[in-house]
Amino acid sequence: MSEKLKEVDGVKIQPKHLATCHCGLVKLEVDLPQGLVDVRRCDCSMCRRRGAIAASASLDGIRIVEGEEHLKLYQFNTNTAKHYFCSNCGIYTHHQRRSNPNQFGFNVACLEGINPLKIEGIPTEDGVNHPSDLGSLT
Repeated sequence: MSEKLKEVDGVKIQPKHLATCHCGLVKLEVDLPQGLVDVRRCDCSMCRRRGAIAASASLDGIRIVEGEEHLKLYQFNTNTAKHYFCSNCGIYTHHQRRSNPNQFGFNVACLEGINPLKIEGIPTEDGVNHPSDLGSLT
C-alpha cells in the first residue's frame, strides 16, 4: 500500500507510537512521523504462517523501551532477515527485512489501539519468489 495512513478506524497514528507484545513484557517505541508506511502482507513461508500485517520503519525508527531480554531472534534460509518474537507470549514484534536490510518491518497489530483488520486494500508481496532466491532455482 503506497499511501501513508495517518489513522486506522478513527485512531490516529502517533509520531512516536507505542507497540507491545501480547503479554506486555516487550515494549517498543516506533517512529511514525508520516503515519503507517508501506503496509503489506507477504506470502513467504514465514509470513504465511504468522499472518501478520507489517509496515515499515527505518533501522533507527524502532527503540526497545522495555523487555529486550525477552526478545528472541529467529532466522532461516539466507539468514539475512532477523525476526524478533517475545519469548514469553510468542508474538512477532518486528524484523529486519531481507528485501531491504536498512529497514525494519513491524507488526501493525502490536501498535497500541490499532486494529490492522480495519485496514482495507493491503497488498501481498511475493515472498515465495524472492529475488534473492531466483538464482538458486533449478
